[in-house]
Amino acid sequence: MEIFQIVGLGLTATLIIVVIRQAHARETALLISLVVGAVIFLLLVDRIGAVIRVITDLSDRAGINRFYLTTVLKIIGIAYVGEFGAQVCRDAGENAVAGKVELAAKVLIMVLAIPIIVAILESIVKLLP
Repeated sequence: MEIFQIVGLGLTATLIIVVIRQAHARETALLISLVVGAVIFLLLVDRIGAVIRVITDLSDRAGINRFYLTTVLKIIGIAYVGEFGAQVCRDAGENAVAGKVELAAKVLIMVLAIPIIVAILESIVKLLP
């Protein structure tokens, strides 16, 4: 199972990072953390693609407008990338920057969500007498 490989990689990297940080090589520890994060992401790319294909196929069958599906997938992507970036900043000890990264992700999500919110409100208005 892939999860055991990923958890094993994460635990091994964590042990190495802890040892390296104790040796006062914080930059090297941060670099290892970034590389392990990227490797884990690359291990999941195929799975993410499969999920997107299934969701796209289901939305095509249901006749859902591609614009809305694309927007929702972008929002999910922004959420994951923003969280990953914030965690990297926290690993580097930059909590203030991490907060700004999270804020930026939230603002971008709101901007992308506006067309969906407008469509929902227009649907509600049509239902009202």
